[in-house]
Order: sequence, then structure tokens, then C-alpha cells
Amino acid sequence: MQFKDFPYTRPDYKTYEKNFKQALETLTKAQSPEEAVHAITTINVLRSQVDTMANIALIRYSVNTEDKFYEGEDTYWNEYSPLFDALDATYYSELLASSFQEELRAVFPATIFLIAEGKKRLFDEAIIPLQQKENQLVSAYSKLVASAQISFQEGIYTLSQLIPFLQSSDRSVRKAAEAARFGYFAEHEDKFDDIYDQMVHVRTEIAHKLGFKDYVDYSYVAMNRWGYDRTMVETYRKNILQDVVPVVDKLDARQKERLGLDNLYSYDLDFTFPSGNPKPQGTPEELVENARQMYHQLSKETGEFFDFMVENGLLDLLSKRGKQSGGYCTYIMNEEAPFIFANFNGTSGDVDVLTHEAGHAFQCYQSRWIKEPEIIFPNNEAAEIHSMSMEFITYPYMDKFFGDETNKHKFNHLSSAVKFLPYGVLVDHFQQVVYENPDWSPKERKDAWRKLEKMYQPGKDYSENPDLERGLFWMKQGHIFESPFYYIDYTLAQVCAFQFWQRFNVSKDENAWKDYMAICQVGGSQTFMEILETGHLTSPFEDGAMTGIIENISNYLSSISEDQLK
Repeated sequence: MQFKDFPYTRPDYKTYEKNFKQALETLTKAQSPEEAVHAITTINVLRSQVDTMANIALIRYSVNTEDKFYEGEDTYWNEYSPLFDALDATYYSELLASSFQEELRAVFPATIFLIAEGKKRLFDEAIIPLQQKENQLVSAYSKLVASAQISFQEGIYTLSQLIPFLQSSDRSVRKAAEAARFGYFAEHEDKFDDIYDQMVHVRTEIAHKLGFKDYVDYSYVAMNRWGYDRTMVETYRKNILQDVVPVVDKLDARQKERLGLDNLYSYDLDFTFPSGNPKPQGTPEELVENARQMYHQLSKETGEFFDFMVENGLLDLLSKRGKQSGGYCTYIMNEEAPFIFANFNGTSGDVDVLTHEAGHAFQCYQSRWIKEPEIIFPNNEAAEIHSMSMEFITYPYMDKFFGDETNKHKFNHLSSAVKFLPYGVLVDHFQQVVYENPDWSPKERKDAWRKLEKMYQPGKDYSENPDLERGLFWMKQGHIFESPFYYIDYTLAQVCAFQFWQRFNVSKDENAWKDYMAICQVGGSQTFMEILETGHLTSPFEDGAMTGIIENISNYLSSISEDQLK
């Protein structure tokens, strides 16, 4: 069935609540392990139906925020999802209280019980109104970003559609495009400030009501960060400063020399080669067909998966008016169908986002055996290993998209991945200091961002853009508003994905595909640390893990001569 034909029906909360509580009572009063297992299975069927409808509504609204029906459904889910979550919390509590713990743990994945312990700690009916308000604020931010209609060079563009101009070979165009892009944030600065200020206070109030010191501590529980803590993350950030920032400085210096510039300004950073950045060749339809061929050549499993995605209309890739920005993959539980959302704009990012989100989608497709909606995806830091690794696994097929510019693409992609690490931990560090100081003024937040930016990205020169110089850049980072603290996960996964880069493209490890398949197939039934063991990957927190792989990548990039990049 095509996605456009997937039926959507808004769940009736009262009916759902009645059925849910009946199944929960069966679990509470179960006289045997079999009866308890049956009750849990019934509850998961009910929860999967709600999860399915929520994701269909999310997709259809994000594809077109001007659709009045799904705008109404977005409002419904903002209001009712905390109520559904509250029912889930009662289930988790009863699951942990069951007298058949040993038998249940032999049937259901251990991560379910870890999630239950966290959810139990995070639930209190008193926070439901606060969660509803938070949802409304997230929607307000998304709509404000999606509604951008920016006049530029005799055209009207969304924020996503402006990105190609930031990679123009004409420096004046790059400068003007950056000014136009962040001019939108400056023009609506008060709105962005107000939305975020309310978010910080609402989230802090949620944390305090639940007995946490601050929203940072709350988030570590909410993000299911099992096996590592705040102190380990702070040490990891210091390792990024020590091992990665100097490599990024060298790459920036090389870029400046390659471009023949006296100064590398912020608007120059996305322009890598004098002959122009590599662009995918062909129409969006041709890119999808090339991807289909690539995945058939890569493996039987990926070929079957991508055919399923195309044949069932599970890709929405073009940027258009009213569409939310960014890209994501989600999973429609009852249809056993991943869905990929992206905003193609004619840059190499089109291929990057397609391979990245396909990594997520392929993992879901391989994890369809899982019937618990909360563990189709693993935790974020593990989930991003699948997506970021897929970007590297597909390197041998990049000529399908870039032709004679393939070497340029690989160099740019790999060096950009290295450059991302300091930015990724910057976003995390910024959020930590914000939520440690929830009463900061908007100006103090911007000052903090700029101070940290100078530490993690010392090469960024904003001297020709006063809006960015005073700390506006973070406003474009949707995760800060929509998914707080979901960002350092990308960097942890990137360090792991670099290991797959080496195994697939350098050492030609014959077990690499087997290990990648293995981590896709376990979904969220294992913790981050367990998934690393399954994939024979070194933990980013281990001494020397960062140093070795970054050194190998730096040496590899240094071995590519400038003549090869013309």
C-alpha cells in the first residue's frame, strides 16, 4: 500500500484509556507468567496503534504545515500525547511491579525494563500541562522556520532552498545568501527568543517538579544514557578540543589556501573547491533510481529494502513551500514501514541525507521483528551509527551520483564529518550551560553561544556578519528547540562510524558488513555499549579511541593532493 493511502484515524482517548486499563488490570492480577505475557502483548498492540497514527499525522503535517486538517491533528497530538504517555507510565510501573520478573525478562528485551525504570522516574501527572505547553512551543518553532519566505535574487526561497547559494562560486552571492538566511532569524529574533525562553523555563519546571537538580540531569534519564554520565561527556568534549580542533584548523587553513583567500569568512566555509563544490548529477528522480541501483549492488538485503521504500511511496524528498526543514526517518509501526523525509536542494547534501536517512530506515526494516514501539530504534547515540556508517559504506558507489567529481565529494564529505565533531559538542555544551542557568536573558544565551563557538570553532570569522558575531547562529539548529540534548549523540556515533569507514574503505575488513547487519538487526534491544560489542566497535569513551581514528583520517586526507581536488 502506498503511504498516501495509509489510513489515518484520530484515536479516541477515552476508548483507548478504557481498553488500556482493562489490559493493565489483567497484567496486575495475572496468576501466571503466560497471563502476564499475554497482557503485555495486548498493551503493545494498543500502543502500536497509537504510535502508528501519531507518526502518520507527524509526517503529513511536516510535509505540508499549511494543511489545515493535519495542523489540527498536530494540535491534537500536542495536547494528548502527554496523556498517552501518562498511561504508558502506569504500564511501566506495573511491569516493574510484576511478581513474574524473571519470566518476563526471559521473554522481553532487557532494554524495555531499563526504559521502564527511567519512565517511572520521569512521570508525574502534575507535569502533563507543562508537557502540553512544551509541545505547543515546539510546533510554534517548527512553523516559524517552515513559514520563511525569503526574497533573494528576484526569487522567493525557504531556508532550505537558500543553502545552494551558500555554496556558490561567486563570493558575493555566498555573502549575500548568508546575510539573507540569518537575516530571517534577526528579523524574527524576538519571536525565536521568546519561544526558547519559554521552553527553557517550562523544561526546568518539569525537571524541578520531578526532583532533578536541573534539566540537564533530567535529560540524561530521558535520553536513556545508560553506561555513561555527565562527567564522561564533559571529558569527551575536552578530548574533542584536544584531538579534533587542531585537525579542523589545518583543514580550514588548507581550504583558505586552496581558494586563494586572504581571510576565510563564515560564508566561505561551505565552499570547498575553486571549481565549485561537487553536485549530484541528475534530477531527483534520477538520484532515487541511482540509489536503487546502488543498494541492489551493495547487498541483497539493501536492494530489497530500497525497492520497498520506492514502491510504497515512503520517500518525500523535495523542498517546497510549507514543508518543515531538515530531514528525518521515522517508522510506521503497524505498516512495518520506515519513512524518509528530506529537503533536496541540488547540493551534495541531497546524497548525504538520502544515504544517512536510508541507514536509519534500513535498521528499522531489519528490526521489524520487534513489537515494542519504544525499541524499534535504539537510543540516539546508537541509532546514528547506522545512518552515519551508511554514508561511508556507500562510498564505492558515489560515482553514480558525482561522476568525475567523486574524489572531491569523498574528500569534502570526510573532512566535513571531522569538522562536525567540534560543532556537535558545542551544541551539547551550550545546552548544558543554558539549562544550568535557566534565568539567563536572551542576550546572555547568545553571549554564551559565541564564547563557546570561539572555543570549539576558533576559525569561524563572523566579522562581516554582525548578527552572527553577536551569537545568532544557534537559532537555526532545530534540535536545540525540538529535541533538547539530542546532538552529542551524533558525535559519539560519528566516532564509531569512522571505524566502519576504515573497515569498509581502507582495511577492507571482510567481516564489516556482517557486523553492520548485526547492529541493524538488534534494533533497540541492546544498550549503546552492547551494540558496540555486537558490531566489534571501540567505545568513544575509551582512552585513545579518538586519537587513533582521527589521526588515521587526518593522514588519509593529507595524502590526497590538491591536484586531485581540482
